[in-house]
Amino acid sequence: MKQILETIIKNIVENKDAVSINEKEEADKITYEVKVDNKDMGRVIGKQGKVANSIRTLMKALGAKDKKRVNVDFLD
Repeated sequence: MKQILETIIKNIVENKDAVSINEKEEADKITYEVKVDNKDMGRVIGKQGKVANSIRTLMKALGAKDKKRVNVDFLD
């Protein structure tokens, strides 16, 4: 799932080298901490957070297949 999230984020941003994703896995929960360049943060979040919410929805659906709860946090 991390690879899918990384592919999505890298296709949105301009500075692909600044993308880093930290994965924290617990028993039934996975948290992804996404860091991008400050200039690309607006692209990832989108107007009124629509892009970020879409990414979260997609990752939650992928996690549901494996019976895991997935959270995606976008860090500054």
